[in-house]
Amino acid sequence: MKKIQVGFLVSYDYELLKNAIPKVYSEADTIFLAIDKYRRTWNGSAFEIAPSFFEWLKNFDSENKITLFEEQFYLPNLTTMQCEVRERQLLAKQMGIGHWIIQLDADEYPVDFKAFVKTLRKYDSFLNNPKSNKIQIATFLVNIYKFVDGGFLYIDEPTKCMTATNFPNYKVGRKTKERIIYTKHLMLHETLSRDEEELKFKFENWGHNKEVNPDFFKKWKIANSKNYKELTDLFYLEPHKWKKLNFINTEDLNKVGIKLKANNFAPSNWFLLKKNFGQWFKHLKVFKAKQKKEFETYF
Repeated sequence: MKKIQVGFLVSYDYELLKNAIPKVYSEADTIFLAIDKYRRTWNGSAFEIAPSFFEWLKNFDSENKITLFEEQFYLPNLTTMQCEVRERQLLAKQMGIGHWIIQLDADEYPVDFKAFVKTLRKYDSFLNNPKSNKIQIATFLVNIYKFVDGGFLYIDEPTKCMTATNFPNYKVGRKTKERIIYTKHLMLHETLSRDEEELKFKFENWGHNKEVNPDFFKKWKIANSKNYKELTDLFYLEPHKWKKLNFINTEDLNKVGIKLKANNFAPSNWFLLKKNFGQWFKHLKVFKAKQKKEFETYF
């Protein structure tokens, strides 16, 4: 059986892995944690990991599934995005071509990882010759904007997330620029739900540090459960991509999936059908064009 290999990038927000790892543990064959051995972010800033975290890992890992992969991921001659892509590629090499390679960040929590793995298994044939059948499997993020009294605010539209691949030739972040198969599975993204100091540190040290919208914090700081409907254009990179907020009246992330299902938050079957047909047709044309070029070159 081809394996379900899950990898996490570990940095300054490592404590969030205590939420993320339990979500995937039972269905994963191996869980890889990639950590810069000199404890540097992609921007070169120093961070520390408390010894208590490694104690937690040891106690939690009852089936010996967790592998630490320590390497120098920060190189001063590379941009933050180049450092990110390099780390993802090195991690993927450890995870092994020929298996499902799932890379997540510490702040990403699959709502139903068992169901996602069941969907992945439908495409196991793509693992037989990955280099000739490159695909990405996308889920959809529920972007948590901010925790407020009585619950949290989230972006009222799912955004695609490249979650798994059979061939990790990453170009930008997790994007390989290959054919995408969209699924309706959701993943909570605790991307912004932290205090202001932590959030600023994240923006300074991640792969998109040069692209952050300078007006983002003005709206983020004033947002609450009373005024959220008045706020718009909220994305921290290109503001217009996040139009509006919604509110969930629970602080228990384990209950979020039920509430989102009731709100019909996941993309519709019709939407997925159109997107997947479009991807199939687009990459069919690319494949035929490559064949034609090879034929003409040969003769």
